[in-house]
Amino acid sequence: MAGTDDDADTTRREFAEAVNMTAGELEEWLETDESKAVGQKSGGSGESTGHESGRRIVELLHTGKADLTDDDLAHMRKVHGYVQRHLAQEPAKEDVETSRWRYSLMNWGHDPLKK
Repeated sequence: MAGTDDDADTTRREFAEAVNMTAGELEEWLETDESKAVGQKSGGSGESTGHESGRRIVELLHTGKADLTDDDLAHMRKVHGYVQRHLAQEPAKEDVETSRWRYSLMNWGHDPLKK
């Protein structure tokens, strides 16, 4: 593994803090029309970057610590960074529950309404 174990530990911890949905919750969410309706579409697949990331996050949540690749860790860092940036852009409170902002975050495994 490239880098140090400390870096990997930090990455896993930050990923776990950013992703507050279980694999099952995320899988269920990714099947909804709301999930598929938000985010920037990538390539010719018609799938948004966040939706694609959500599927990858489900895989990562099922992957054991010892089986994580450098590519997995890089995606975990990307997820943490996205969630942090996106949380800083929170809209007016009354709209949050059905907001595109929340739906985008949920595609990345984070439900801002989940305590």
